Amino acid sequence: MINITLKDGSVKQLSKNSTVYDLALELSKRLAKEAMGAKVDGKLVGMDYELTDDCQVDIVTFDEEEGKEVYRHTSAHVLAQAVKRLFDEVKLGIGPAIKDGFYYDLDLNESLSDNDLEKIKKEIKKIIKEDLPIEKKVYSRSEAIKMFEDMGEEYKVELIKDLDEQEEITCYQQGEFIDLCQGPHLTSTGKIKETAIDLLKVAGAYWRGDEKRPMLQRIYGTSFLKKSQLEEYLHRLEEAKKRDHRKLGKELELFSLHEEAPGFPFYHNNGMIIMNELIDFWRKEHQKAGYQEINTPIILNRQLWERSGHWDHYKENMYFTEIDEEDYAVKPMNCPGAMLVYKNNMYSYRDFPLRVGELGKVHRHELSGALHGLMRVRSFTQDDAHIFMLPSQIEQEIERVINLIDKFYQKFGFNYYVELSTKPEKAMGPDEIWDKATNALETVLKKRGIDYIINEGDGAFYGPKIDFQLEDAIGRSWQCGTIQLDFLLPERFDLTYIGEDGQKHRPVMIHRVVYGALERFFALLIEHYEGKFPLWISPVQSVIIPIADRHIEYGQKVQEEFLEKGIRVKLDTRNEKIGYKIRDAQMKKTPYMLIVGDEEVENGSVSVRTREDGDLGSRNTTDIADEIKQKIDRKE
Repeated sequence: MINITLKDGSVKQLSKNSTVYDLALELSKRLAKEAMGAKVDGKLVGMDYELTDDCQVDIVTFDEEEGKEVYRHTSAHVLAQAVKRLFDEVKLGIGPAIKDGFYYDLDLNESLSDNDLEKIKKEIKKIIKEDLPIEKKVYSRSEAIKMFEDMGEEYKVELIKDLDEQEEITCYQQGEFIDLCQGPHLTSTGKIKETAIDLLKVAGAYWRGDEKRPMLQRIYGTSFLKKSQLEEYLHRLEEAKKRDHRKLGKELELFSLHEEAPGFPFYHNNGMIIMNELIDFWRKEHQKAGYQEINTPIILNRQLWERSGHWDHYKENMYFTEIDEEDYAVKPMNCPGAMLVYKNNMYSYRDFPLRVGELGKVHRHELSGALHGLMRVRSFTQDDAHIFMLPSQIEQEIERVINLIDKFYQKFGFNYYVELSTKPEKAMGPDEIWDKATNALETVLKKRGIDYIINEGDGAFYGPKIDFQLEDAIGRSWQCGTIQLDFLLPERFDLTYIGEDGQKHRPVMIHRVVYGALERFFALLIEHYEGKFPLWISPVQSVIIPIADRHIEYGQKVQEEFLEKGIRVKLDTRNEKIGYKIRDAQMKKTPYMLIVGDEEVENGSVSVRTREDGDLGSRNTTDIADEIKQKIDRKE
């Protein structure tokens, strides 16, 4: 017998070589039916995995991310099998599970159409009905290479050859279909719900993300346990299409993107108004929170980036130039510049904490296939700040940053959750420094009672971090704010301060952003509000609509009164019918529409309509101007 420790700490005894399925059946018939797989001593495995020694086992269902991963990874294999049945010349790339679904990359001679997707979907459902057992197969390296060479699967052969030290190659087979894969998978294709799987779109994707490699066709799909879950997800997708910031950005004349500068956005007047409001709000709140503001150069020399570690750890994401026969780089991060500003003075322990903010423009080389509107660009503004402090001030400063971030997100109506990201594979510094920094972040989260998720290996290369994941109006999450604790860069830049003992000491640093990237936060706001921005950041806060030309002169007087009060107002003098002008203002998401006609001219009033409430009747011009101004000042 072997001892199985369960998630709740209880211990279950099983016969040696029992499977995960046997364990689930012992616990509950319902659990055995709903289980997707299990984590055995932290490793994700399938239901057919044999338990040979004492271990900890956490059964996972579709409700957990690991369960969704197993279910959707199997769905990807069924997709690939369907394509192989329908297209003789197809060569398979990779097909992982991803957030909310799965995809498979395919090398095909013909471009897939919507009709092709429908044919593939029918074949997928046929494979599900066949309820094919899914079996794990293990081959020697040479056997696996020969098998896939015989099948003409050149991409699989390449992947195997890249597994330099791996002599045993794992594959999974269902019916006539076999694929290179670590697994795990469901036990049969019939475990997938045929009414709850769908194919969403086809996109291009370079093999292994390399622009110099072949362009493959990527089919995206999704799958759920229930048809109702699929329908709800598809509804969210439709809602997301309506809110797409690229679509609304064009309609509302906020920004544009051009082939002449891929990944580098062009802001129009309306977009600049919103960006400037975000920046103004940031500046005022940071001044109140005790931050100084600096600005550092965009281009700095190679020696600086070598000292910071970026040259060794981030070079593939950077842009370079040469000045006076010396290597320079365009900054991908603001941190090194802030280090040089710090080094310009000598500080005492009495000067700490020193909070230094920068709205710095940075440039990062993103692959063209990864670019996505304002969400993923090559040039963006980070609302960086670097806090230099004593070791004794770490916890209080992290708390202050959390409070500031919370204040910002509440202002924009965002819920959020928190992740603690730990040491990545490519990192600077010894483990003890990382453990010290990680423990400090964790201590603050626990003290504040903040629930958090551990995000293993996703820290910055110089320190662990707390990431804030915003949830938008339709339930999607976006990583924006972050707090990074850093013991290493002060060492690399030889930053010092004079302590109480009169000796030089090393400060501790926090790197942090609130918006994250202003471009991304702007895109998020567009989609969160569906273009219906709060009054205080709306590019046009009110529009005056004269009924006839004879009312234009009065409209101009009203406009002057509103402008005097600092309200962004336009006068619509176009030779169009009143109904058209009102509909146009509504389409442009204008918060206030002020109609003026004979009665309004006579009474010194305007007829008020709002974006949310429609017709509010006649109001005195001064009263409505004061009301709008008060709302703007309260940032409503």
